[in-house]
Amino acid sequence: MKYNNYQCDLADEQAMQQFGQKLIQAIIKMPVTPNGIILHLNGDLGAGKTTLSRAMIQALGYQGNVKSPTYTLVEEYAIGEKRIYHFDLYRLADPEELEFMGIRDYFSPQSICLLEWAEKGKGFLPEQSLTINIDFAPQGRHIYLQANTLLGEQIICQFVEDQAK
Repeated sequence: MKYNNYQCDLADEQAMQQFGQKLIQAIIKMPVTPNGIILHLNGDLGAGKTTLSRAMIQALGYQGNVKSPTYTLVEEYAIGEKRIYHFDLYRLADPEELEFMGIRDYFSPQSICLLEWAEKGKGFLPEQSLTINIDFAPQGRHIYLQANTLLGEQIICQFVEDQAK
């Protein structure tokens, strides 16, 4: 079965963490691609983008503190053969700044790039595999996954398949 989107409601922070753990398990089953796996995390301030990112990184076995890269723009996590790059472009003044920081070097076959506020880097970022929209809901958060590539569809299919188990 083919899926190009998926949506659900999450009641609280614990549900967001569980969602992130399950999503990253689907992601790591994907084949290697030249630019790695690129996820755009969209949502208002406080919606849960960093909470979701933290849950994904910790689910891969990272034991240290996972902090928001609001001031550093990017935090790197080496986990086994994978490199997880957590970006927060909220404070980016001009997308051209990404060229100066060597943005292209982050997109490699072994990378998983989690980009918060990715729209601020428009024109300087490769196509994302998956867009994750997080919206406030009357009870918790509403999550909407949108595949932007075949790889994104494969991630959603794997996620849905894993949920059914």
